[in-house]
Amino acid sequence: MEVNRIKTWVLIAALGGLFVVIGQLIGGTHGALVALAFAMVFNFSMYWFSDRIAIATSRSKPVTEQEYPALYRVVHELTGAQDMPMPRIYVSEMAQPNAFATGRNEHHAAVAVTKGLLQIVDDRELRAVLSHEISHVKNHDILIGSIA
Repeated sequence: MEVNRIKTWVLIAALGGLFVVIGQLIGGTHGALVALAFAMVFNFSMYWFSDRIAIATSRSKPVTEQEYPALYRVVHELTGAQDMPMPRIYVSEMAQPNAFATGRNEHHAAVAVTKGLLQIVDDRELRAVLSHEISHVKNHDILIGSIA
């Protein structure tokens, strides 16, 4: 788990460094400083808002337990078994079957599924898909996936 965090921060630093190098090549010291400022704003934005961007891009909407009791039950069971907080749950109207987890960490995580997926899977298959997504949250894969 800690290795994934280190890899994420190395990626963020490398992207920032790439911005600075390109800025230096284009505009000298002034270009490097402008690129550094841009990289800092960009990385800050990606860290804080990447989950919202992913949710918006997939046109997912937050749902309640009353609307999707089976979905909530499975996510609650899976996160409870891992002693994790319950992520926010979203459903997209998209017809193609898909699911993803996003966020900064397990305290700021979201899981989204498409209606297309919910229409074709049974409870066992839904549990398998959501288990995979919850494992991304548990292993801290979601930040690097969200930023990428």
